Amino acid sequence: MDTLITDIIGMTGTGLVVLAYYLLQLEKVDSRSLVYNLMNLVGAVFLLISLCFTFNLASFVIELFWIGASLIGLWKLYKGRNNNKHPEERFG
Repeated sequence: MDTLITDIIGMTGTGLVVLAYYLLQLEKVDSRSLVYNLMNLVGAVFLLISLCFTFNLASFVIELFWIGASLIGLWKLYKGRNNNKHPEERFG
């Protein structure tokens, strides 16, 4: 893959992760929201993709943890929404 393309993917990921953090600090998003967790997940995945072409072990490892944390947040959001439904609505 072209270096320019991998740099664009990596910088897009950086932009998403940084934007999510700034929006959190400005109280424009909630840390438990779908938007916040998806921004972090997509940003980390984009960074991981770029790292597959320009490898850096430390960055690779932190992106794996960032993806894990985002998936935990999304799972908790899903479970919380599912638990707030009436029993007959949970699986439908």
